[in-house]
Amino acid sequence: QVQLVESGGGLVQAGGSLRLSCAASGRALSLYTMGWHRQAPGQEREFVAAVPWDAARTRYADSVKGRFTISRDNAKNTVYLQMNKLKPDDAAVYYCAADGRNWIASMDTHDYDYWGQGTQVTVSS
Repeated sequence: QVQLVESGGGLVQAGGSLRLSCAASGRALSLYTMGWHRQAPGQEREFVAAVPWDAARTRYADSVKGRFTISRDNAKNTVYLQMNKLKPDDAAVYYCAADGRNWIASMDTHDYDYWGQGTQVTVSS
């Protein structure tokens, strides 16, 4: 099975940018659709963005469209989330996850089989 480790979280002012990374090990990243999800305190985990194995398309939650960009580098076994124009509502723990159906960019968090430990993003107003 694949192991996932996120990095790149931190504190940023509203309007700023952060780039999250997710390093995969154990199995080739190309076997998976990769997704980013987030969970704020007291809220359910929600889908943010997804990219299938060939990056032929990407999918985003409406709340982040036009501000966030998901990308992947299968050769480096890494997936990224570039977050621009951050808002206080974006503050959450961000999780990287893998779905074994690597041709489908699912927007359902329940479809993802493997999860990282999460990285905290804090946005100050």
